[in-house]
Amino acid sequence: MSNRRKILVVLKGYPRLSETFIAQELLGLERAGFDLTLISMRRPTDKKRHPVHDEIKARVVYLPEYLYEEPLRVLSALRAGMRKPGFKLLLKRFWADLKRDITPNRIRRLGQALVLAHEWPDGGAWLHAHFIHTPASVARYTSIMTGVPWTCSAHAKDIWTSPDWELSEKLGHARWTVTCTRNGFDHMRELTEAREQVHLSYHGLDLSRFGPFERRHSDRDGSDEADPVRILSVGRAVEKKGYDVLFRALALLPADLHWRFQHIGGGDQLPKLKVLAAKLGIAGRVSFNGAMAQEEVLRHYRKADVFALACRVAANGDRDGLPNVLVEAASQRLVCVSTAVSGVPELLVDGQNGFVVAAEDPPALARALETALRDPALRRRLGDAAEARVRQEFDHNASIRTLTRLFEEEWKRSA
Repeated sequence: MSNRRKILVVLKGYPRLSETFIAQELLGLERAGFDLTLISMRRPTDKKRHPVHDEIKARVVYLPEYLYEEPLRVLSALRAGMRKPGFKLLLKRFWADLKRDITPNRIRRLGQALVLAHEWPDGGAWLHAHFIHTPASVARYTSIMTGVPWTCSAHAKDIWTSPDWELSEKLGHARWTVTCTRNGFDHMRELTEAREQVHLSYHGLDLSRFGPFERRHSDRDGSDEADPVRILSVGRAVEKKGYDVLFRALALLPADLHWRFQHIGGGDQLPKLKVLAAKLGIAGRVSFNGAMAQEEVLRHYRKADVFALACRVAANGDRDGLPNVLVEAASQRLVCVSTAVSGVPELLVDGQNGFVVAAEDPPALARALETALRDPALRRRLGDAAEARVRQEFDHNASIRTLTRLFEEEWKRSA
C-alpha cells in the first residue's frame, strides 16, 4: 500500500459506544483500501464495545489526555518542536486563538499537537479530524507544525458549540470538510468563502448489520393492561436528547392507555430523570437499561412498538445532527416519534413515514405518541415507509464512496 494512503485520524475518544457512525466509517474506509492509524485524545470510558470496533484493524495511539499526566512526553515534544520550521507559525496561530479562548482546553490541544507532530506514528501522509471542535484544533496545529494537509468530518455538537470565528478559520485552512446534515452544511457554507470545499454526506447505516426485520411488529394498542404497548428510546441522558420533555409527554397520556417505556444509554442526567419519573408518577412504567452493545440494541428495536426521541437545542447551542438511532429504528420498520430539530426532518416526514412535532412541546409530543400507540395499522404503514427510505437513501456505502472520491482527488492532485 502506498504511504500516501496512510491517514492519521484524530478522534476525541476511541472506542465509544455512542459513536457507531464513526466506527462504521473507519471500517468502511479500511475496506475501501485506506491505511489508517487512529489518534485518540482520550482513553475509553465505556465498559463495552460494539462488534464493529473489533473489526477495525487500525492501530490506536493515545495522546496525553491531560498534559501533566505525561510531562516527559510533552516536554520531549516541546524541545523537538522548537527546532522545527513550523514552530514559530504554530505559536502565532495558537496565540491568536488563545486570546479569544483563554481556557486550559486550548493549551491541552497545543500540547497534544506537539506530541503528535513529534512522535508522528506510522509515517502518516494525511491528517483527518472527526469533529471540527477540539480534534480539528489538534489536527490544524499539527498540520501547521508538519506541513501535512488535513481534512475534517464535522457532525453536530462540534458545529453548534464552536464560535463562528473558529469555524470560519478552520474551514478556510482545511483542504475540505464533510458534514452529515443539510442544516450543518448550510451553516458552515455561510461561514467560508471556500464553499465548494464543504460537502454534505449522510453517515447512513451499515445495512449489513441492520438487515430487514422479517416478522411484523405487534398489534398492541394500549387497551390491555396485561400487555402494554412498548415505547423505546436509545440515547445518552443529556440535555439535547430532551428526555425531560419526553417524560412530561408520557405523563400526559390518558389513564386508559397502557404502556411501558424502556431507555437504553448512559448519561450524566440519569439520576435526575429517575427523580423526574417518580415526581410525574410514571416511575412504575419506566425502566433504565444502561448502555448496550449494538446487537443488544437491535433486539430491542425488534421487540418495541414505538421509538421516541425528543431532540432539542440545548442551552449552549448543542444539538443532534441526524441521530443514528432514528435511522437504526426506522431500518427495523419501527415507527419513530421525534422533533423538528436539525437533521431529523431530513429523514422523517410527519404523517408520511413517522411523527414529527415541534421541540419543547410535551402536549404535542403526547398527542403524537397517543396516536401511534393506539393505532398499530398506522404504525405499520409509517414504519414500512421509513424503512424503505432508509434502505434507498441512507446506505452508509454512499458516504464511503464520497470520502473515497475526496481522498483520491487529493492523492491525484499531490501526485
